[in-house]
Amino acid sequence: MKWLIIIWILLVLNADADAAAAAGTKWLCSRSTVCSPENKKLQGEMYSVERFESQRDCRLSCGKYGAVWPMPTGGGISLSHSRVHFDPRELQFRVQAPSEAATQFLRETRRLFVANLRRECPRDDCAVASSARIVVLATVISESLVLDWRTHENYKLAINSAPGNGTVVDIQATTVYGARHAFETLSNLVTGSVSGGLLLVSDARISDHPCYAHRGLLLDTARNFVPLQHVRRTLDGMAASKLNVLHWHVVGAHSFPLEITRVPQMQRYGAYSSAQTYSRKQVVELMKYARLRGVRIIVEIGGPSHTHSGWQWGPDEGLGELSLCLQRSPWESPCASPPCGQLNPMNDNVYAVLKAIFRQVAEMGAPEETVHMGGDEVQLSCWNSSMQIQEQMLSQGYNLSEESFLRLWAQFHQRNLLAWDEINRREHPDMPEPKPVILWSSLLTNPDTIGSYLPKERFIIQTWVNSHDSLNRELLELGYRIIVSSANFWYLDHGLGHAKTEYHNWRTVYEADMPEGPDAQLVLGGEVCMWTESVDQHTLESRIWPRAGAAAERLWANPVESTDLIERRFYRYRERLLDRGIQAEAVAPRYCVLNEKMCDEHYFEVDSLISLFF
Repeated sequence: MKWLIIIWILLVLNADADAAAAAGTKWLCSRSTVCSPENKKLQGEMYSVERFESQRDCRLSCGKYGAVWPMPTGGGISLSHSRVHFDPRELQFRVQAPSEAATQFLRETRRLFVANLRRECPRDDCAVASSARIVVLATVISESLVLDWRTHENYKLAINSAPGNGTVVDIQATTVYGARHAFETLSNLVTGSVSGGLLLVSDARISDHPCYAHRGLLLDTARNFVPLQHVRRTLDGMAASKLNVLHWHVVGAHSFPLEITRVPQMQRYGAYSSAQTYSRKQVVELMKYARLRGVRIIVEIGGPSHTHSGWQWGPDEGLGELSLCLQRSPWESPCASPPCGQLNPMNDNVYAVLKAIFRQVAEMGAPEETVHMGGDEVQLSCWNSSMQIQEQMLSQGYNLSEESFLRLWAQFHQRNLLAWDEINRREHPDMPEPKPVILWSSLLTNPDTIGSYLPKERFIIQTWVNSHDSLNRELLELGYRIIVSSANFWYLDHGLGHAKTEYHNWRTVYEADMPEGPDAQLVLGGEVCMWTESVDQHTLESRIWPRAGAAAERLWANPVESTDLIERRFYRYRERLLDRGIQAEAVAPRYCVLNEKMCDEHYFEVDSLISLFF
């Protein structure tokens, strides 16, 4: 027993000695942006003379973009290899904006920024014996708080340090949202120090703006209910990635958890349970939470397809059949997926209910916000199987051809658009022009016929076809605005139990091609999509992150770099998400993260072999 105790003591002492040695090891940055311990330099790499106290310290300024994610787009970026050691509680802020509302927004941004910095501290206590003096100046030109596809999100960030005078961080932006992004970038220039407190790059110059105005994430909370705390954490991850649109697929065929105060039957008949709901008040608060993080929430109220739960009560209350083909089995013919249900376009009560829903969406959102009206996977066979639909169509001069059903489908969307316009004129009479609405690509958006059904001035098309499909190019040539969600790149649910699909790893997500057309402004941007067939609150974060961040850099910078050139910066981004409490999945063995470049050939050879077979 005595010998066992002695051996245990020696092992502990040896482990402490190894830890002390590791703590004293300095890191070096190579010209190929590899950070290596000075005692493990890689053969063939040329290293700079600067020595850093840790891998994260090295990563702050190793390479053109250091640890900044997504990469800045402006030219002339520069990052110093020297550091400023500070306590985040000692930071001084001076904000300047042309209105009290914009000033208050910047104050909230500052609060969130400092909270994120504190998560970088190596220990709970961020104290430093002698903190450097850092003053952060943030100036915004516009008083506008509007966040839409025309909002300027550009910013300039400069850090200047002078002996004896401290450090000045100068942020200049057109809007508060650009300033928010600048604070996010500034947090990427900070890491924890092994001696406590934080390290900041001492001098830097960054000019930045996004390539695409719509940088989105779709979150489906209809298939599986997602508690609000997880939705908020999703918004936190989006803020860390400079994604700016949460497309909230809040209701669908499977459930209708959204409270509609004017039509309480929707939630009563459609929610999984009374505990699995989103109240009107909660949604308003969530939208405020999102806006402070530079994110707009676009609510999807889908139709006419995928409308089962919440729509069953019409006959019981004298409104007739609101949704057709309910409980149909087998489901394969009348609907795209179970449970079946497709709104009845010949029932005027359907439009009254939808108008009440749209009115609440308008009341909850910002004046400039719009709505997503769904429109995908309509099965004409469902309508054609209804004697009521057939009789009414024939009485109104239709025949039962596909073209007639397409006209009926288009008129469904046109009536809802008119209702949406009327609601917005009443709610926001000062809006200068009607707002466009969003529809999914479908049979109705076929380039050969879309011009006859959906005017390009009023409808934005979100495409979910594979990237090699010609639909994007053809819609752009016709002058339609599009949002891209290529299923073969950006459907995050693929390969997770979804039949006949392949999992898209972060490299695949990153390498997605954005379409080009005669007018670049028509490509509003894109969205990664988290459908929740096999995902719920317990697995949500690891399924979204960090893969959604790979799409975030594509949409912010549309980079030409391959994944082998940016992977180390991506690893650091993933660690930042973890520091902020977001459970992002691992993308490489820990050994490969700590020993940069040692695993590259293995993983790229594996990826190349896989591509040969698929």
